[in-house]
Amino acid sequence: MTSIASMENNLKDTSLQENDLPEEFAKRAERNRQKALLLKKSKIVSHPYAKIDNSESSTGKSIKIQGQRVIDSGAGFLIDENEDLEEEMLKIVDVPAPIVSGLPTCDECKAEFKDSFLLQKFDYSVCDACRDNNEKHTLITKSEAKQEYLLKDCDFDKRQPSLKFIMRQNPHNPRWGDMKLYLQLQVEKRAVEVWGSEENLLKERELRDEKREEAKIKKFNTKIKKLRMEVRSSLYDKTRKASHVHKFGPESYDEVEDTYSQTCTTCGYENTYEKM
Repeated sequence: MTSIASMENNLKDTSLQENDLPEEFAKRAERNRQKALLLKKSKIVSHPYAKIDNSESSTGKSIKIQGQRVIDSGAGFLIDENEDLEEEMLKIVDVPAPIVSGLPTCDECKAEFKDSFLLQKFDYSVCDACRDNNEKHTLITKSEAKQEYLLKDCDFDKRQPSLKFIMRQNPHNPRWGDMKLYLQLQVEKRAVEVWGSEENLLKERELRDEKREEAKIKKFNTKIKKLRMEVRSSLYDKTRKASHVHKFGPESYDEVEDTYSQTCTTCGYENTYEKM
């Protein structure tokens, strides 16, 4: 069993070696020594609840049971004596690697900083002092990003690296679920990757706007034609007996008005109508 004197000698030798170590490592070694001393004292000091009898009690003594040395704790159980563990705790196995600063550099002010909101949430190297919430570093919802930059869901999640986002409660209605907010600068960069260049993105956006306007005009014209047919059909009373039966001639088409007409060969009445 290692004696207290040998432990003190080891502590002195270790303290001599620590003069060449940095202050941080010296403090760490000191904590290790304190742990080793506490472990040693726990084996040789009687248990606080044990009956103390200096003349007859064997509490705190090292005894050998089945070839293994143990310490009588005086509380009804035995403590294993592990000298190797004590020796290892008194030694510094190796000197830890030096801590390299490696602080990130702000893309705006070119200064080093420890942490920031954009770096933590979006992995974007800009410090909090240079962060602009209203213009350059604005956040955009996923639906707005898809509509403005013509992106699909796979462009956000499947295309590597996937775009980072934060979750925020929907301000219009909390029951609609949380919104995904992306950094607009990163969304613009992803859109350029998808479409090849900003010019291609602008052309595609203009083309889609034209198709959307054409679809709206076509839908509006269809509604107008349907309304005209309903109005004209309501003017004709099917229950009234006709005094004259028209005999219409051949059909003619007016390209300007997009209408068809027929003229009665008997009375000259002209019937104008549209085809759906």
